[in-house]
Amino acid sequence: MAKPDIHTAETNEEKPATQAEEEEQNTPTPKKHKKTEKKNREEEEIHVKIETLGENPNKVSPFVGYFPSGYVPLKNQADGPTVRVFRHEKWTKRLQLVVSPNNGSQVDFVGTNYSGEATAPQLCTYALGVLDKQLQTLKIVPIASNKIFRLEPRVRGLDLSVKEPSQEELTPEKKHVKMRDTTLIFGTKKDRKRMMKFEALHPKEDPEALGRKFEGVKINKEALESAVMHSSRNAPPHDSCATTPQMAYPLDKIIFKGEWDYLVDILELLQDGAEVAPDGYPSFICNRLHRLESIKDGVEKKRLACVFSYINHLIKFKDKHSREGFSSAKHHKIPSILSQKFSTMFGGLDREWLADEEMDLLIRYVLVLTLIADGFTTAVSDIAKDLRMHKNTVREHFEQLGCKLMSENKVWLATLSLPLEFPKPKYKRKKK
Repeated sequence: MAKPDIHTAETNEEKPATQAEEEEQNTPTPKKHKKTEKKNREEEEIHVKIETLGENPNKVSPFVGYFPSGYVPLKNQADGPTVRVFRHEKWTKRLQLVVSPNNGSQVDFVGTNYSGEATAPQLCTYALGVLDKQLQTLKIVPIASNKIFRLEPRVRGLDLSVKEPSQEELTPEKKHVKMRDTTLIFGTKKDRKRMMKFEALHPKEDPEALGRKFEGVKINKEALESAVMHSSRNAPPHDSCATTPQMAYPLDKIIFKGEWDYLVDILELLQDGAEVAPDGYPSFICNRLHRLESIKDGVEKKRLACVFSYINHLIKFKDKHSREGFSSAKHHKIPSILSQKFSTMFGGLDREWLADEEMDLLIRYVLVLTLIADGFTTAVSDIAKDLRMHKNTVREHFEQLGCKLMSENKVWLATLSLPLEFPKPKYKRKKK
């Protein structure tokens, strides 16, 4: 867009010269003053129109390169050096600028936009100004990709190609470390605080220090086999040799220490005298809110309210990553500390829907918490409605958790029995 002419010269009225000034003008000026007058004549003012050009997809913006070695392109060369631009066949955004002197030299100057200084974060934008004195115009042209090429000397035929950055595949641990370092340096105060909480809840010990800690400890083969069974059963943390229901599925292994303060939403609603909206909480929770009012112990009351809140967040997370209940959980906000934990445990970071095994694990977490909330005996129909599942499917999940099912007044009840007995896998016989 063209801008109006800019006039910066000031006009001064001519004053009559005095006799002394005329004599001074007639006296010969030294050579030093003649050079100053010549310089002043060269620095004449030019009134130009400024025009800013935007990027055009059909045209290539200019490239800018500089020589940090001190090489002067036009020195002792009438025609100047040869300038060539190369583009990668596969990655078209990768460019290479090559300047070759025409004086018989075997050295080329090479610059790239995918390595070196060009890959550093750009704190400002660059543009090129072209001044035309005859047309009295100044055109501002953006530089291609906002990159400045650093032209390094390369011996022709030996090291002309610049080594590309290694494309090493990052492991999940390295990705987490990279994301953590980036967040702590460039993240907001809220993001840094969230990352520090996550690191506090998931401490990592040095393998060598951990090995020294367990030196001389006898290995319990039965416990080791139980741990292997736990990892293969796709169930929440449990102890198959427990003597009490509380030890069979310990609550502190499901809800971590730093998560309780983010599960007091139901308790605060009851303390404020507000009603719990049925459309915001599952029916399993709404049908049991009266139990919270009858509990006198404040610690036990908070514990049960937090269990209810954890069940609600798990069900909403399931609905967000399933086709059946996506609309009902669209506006539900899960605390970030729980959202990160659920995404790590059940997936959902890199895809929209959960896999079958991950969905089964999430459902079994919900069922274990319903058992804890109901004193380890709960009705199947209540939670089946909230999980949007058939009763028979929920019964199978309870059986996988080591529960026994019985019918009372046409209502199926699931009871956690000790010691935990899990159903054996069924193998289909191959037809001969």
